[in-house]
Amino acid sequence: MFAAERRQLILEMVRANGAVSLRELARVVQTSEVTVRRDVRALEAEGLLDRRHGGAVLPGGFTRESGFPQKSHLATAEKTAIADLAANMVDEGEAIVVGAGTTTQELARRLARVPGLTVVTNSLLVAQALAHANRVEVVMTGGTLRGSNYALVGSGAEQSLQGLRVSRAFLSGSGLTAERGLSTSNMLSASVDRALVQAAAEVVVLADHTKLGTDTMFQTVPTDLITRLVTDEPAGHDERAATELQALADQGVQIAVAGGEGGPAGRQRRDVPLPGPRRQAPGGLRTAVALGAAGEPAQGSERGARVADLRRR
Repeated sequence: MFAAERRQLILEMVRANGAVSLRELARVVQTSEVTVRRDVRALEAEGLLDRRHGGAVLPGGFTRESGFPQKSHLATAEKTAIADLAANMVDEGEAIVVGAGTTTQELARRLARVPGLTVVTNSLLVAQALAHANRVEVVMTGGTLRGSNYALVGSGAEQSLQGLRVSRAFLSGSGLTAERGLSTSNMLSASVDRALVQAAAEVVVLADHTKLGTDTMFQTVPTDLITRLVTDEPAGHDERAATELQALADQGVQIAVAGGEGGPAGRQRRDVPLPGPRRQAPGGLRTAVALGAAGEPAQGSERGARVADLRRR
């Protein structure tokens, strides 16, 4: 494929999806990430798109939100690995809330085997994934259906969450920065996500590497309320993503990285302990514990490995 053809295809993908990772672009145009990065730089110089950490987005600063059909085909391997690792953090008999998104949908598919679990959600996709799980109770919020991501939003959804208290909230979004935390492109979705956060003692954010360093219009979870981030392994040359992860860790966010080298995707992880004092969540849930493949405390040198390791790779 000639350079002009590759760049036209890259441009069409970004216009259709709003944001696309370099890995996904390289897979579709069947070339290396190095070549794709060169193409993205050329298109950025022409003002046709903007570069972001590990990907490309529509020009104009804040990214727009893609619909479910587009999102479901982006970074699928990374979302699977993240969901595998996040599922190990859920215990039998626990009550949790799970927000809307394609990554949380992947998580829900893995939660179907956790006995005695109660899941409160505003996502039809999450509820559908758990519909036939006999040992899981699913509680849907009220609200108005937002068709682009199959989520219930509005005052009905927010009011149904009042007075609720669960151990953890699992949320995704459109972007994540150390400065603003988690954000999304839709005001109604952001408002419901804030209500989900208020219902939980601990907040776990699921975000693949393409979300790191991306800022969108509406803040959903400020950084100081994020207990843990579950993400995937950034490319070794992605210095900016490693820097963003370190900035999040410096603010007290525990970082769990899925799909590292040396093990199956979703099993290998590095966990960053708290670097200093921060506000405690109810019940002391801010204690840093490295989780192994089966959800047990990890042993050996793997415990406490820092994000800075990513930058030296």
